[in-house]
Amino acid sequence: MQTKISLVPLQDDDREQFIRDNQDAFNYGAMEEFGLRDNHFEEDGEIISRSTIEESIDHGIAYRIMLDNQPVGGLILKIDGSHGELEILFVSPHAHSKGIGYTAWCAVEELYPQVKVWQTVTPYFEKRNIHFYVNRCGFHIVEFYNAHRQ
Repeated sequence: MQTKISLVPLQDDDREQFIRDNQDAFNYGAMEEFGLRDNHFEEDGEIISRSTIEESIDHGIAYRIMLDNQPVGGLILKIDGSHGELEILFVSPHAHSKGIGYTAWCAVEELYPQVKVWQTVTPYFEKRNIHFYVNRCGFHIVEFYNAHRQ
């Protein structure tokens, strides 16, 4: 049974909550992997900075992922003809493992059938994300960035 979700363009009055929800979801993933002690923060206690999210919103197309008219996540895209970039995708931790992320991704592909090549970036420690993008959505790993490699 497919999860019933909808993608709703982000409204200005929801922008602040969208940013907080995004940061909460990313912090949850880091906590699962590293626990309380973590040095992967972009800014004071946040895995993804407010400025990173704001820049993505300002230069992309942002959607709220809704389930029963309640926000359960969000995503931000950049579209350039047949090329698309998934800048950000997050699902609230309380809504994990319900097929919401995959259903949202399928909706994106339906909204943008002209896009033939999609790309995204995810942290190496986000095993759950890597599984999702590669095994569920069909992305291919084409490069591994190791910031600690000299």
